[in-house]
Amino acid sequence: MRIDAHQHFWSLARGDYGWLTPALGVIHRDFGPADLAPLLAEHGITSTILVQAAPTEAETSYLLDIAANAPFVAGVVGWTDFDAPDVEERIAALARDPLLVGLRPMVQDIGDDNWLALPTLAPAFEAMIANGLVFDALLKPRHIPAMLTVLGRHQALTCVIDHGAKPDLVSGDLTAWRDGISALAEHPGLTCKLSGLVTEAGPDWTLETLRPVVAHLLTTFGPERLIFGSDWPVVTLRASYPQWFEAAEALLSGLTETQLSAVFGGNARKLYLSQRGRQ
Repeated sequence: MRIDAHQHFWSLARGDYGWLTPALGVIHRDFGPADLAPLLAEHGITSTILVQAAPTEAETSYLLDIAANAPFVAGVVGWTDFDAPDVEERIAALARDPLLVGLRPMVQDIGDDNWLALPTLAPAFEAMIANGLVFDALLKPRHIPAMLTVLGRHQALTCVIDHGAKPDLVSGDLTAWRDGISALAEHPGLTCKLSGLVTEAGPDWTLETLRPVVAHLLTTFGPERLIFGSDWPVVTLRASYPQWFEAAEALLSGLTETQLSAVFGGNARKLYLSQRGRQ
């Protein structure tokens, strides 16, 4: 089983994608299952994890409806308000849908870089643990200290780092990112998505641009804790689906068949589906 562990769908008419402006060109249009299905078939991908793109529970319901009718969508990572006074009840209610496998606040868009570490968010994290949900951490390097605090406080939390914590590949200054990734990887229950890297690299990226980042992720997390994701359709700002898939294969070419099978499917199945008793 090959799994694309990070993809999106959206409908502009819904109106809750504040970040999705006409300036983003090729992705400022609707995307749905019919657009993605041929790309999955081309690369032998049988299942996906559909990830939220708007900070509303309405969008989460929209994605769950899509998942109920798109056979290849194995699970949804949704959104809820972690600051809400009734967050425990909200999370429990969302988790009643077996297709919900995780939650993701849009941390990179929150003004307070220390927001994740606020003690007031403890009920949300504990509710995620109680309901068997994965926390998708949408981080940039400046958020890593707060994430480390969360991991220290909630050691039973199942967590995955999205997009390798978004290293600054345009400037090429990876020092803080390297140190942060090394610190995160010390938590043995934490996994990391190999996704979103070409978007951080800029339009003239090459395999050599990405190689130092992937090498560090392999050194720190190892193939047993890395998960492939396309970040489609956001990836199309810098590369087509085939270009990113082939780049990922090239960058991981030193792995064994067993290790490749884990990165391109097995690890995601264990993280998202086994966690919810689905497989």
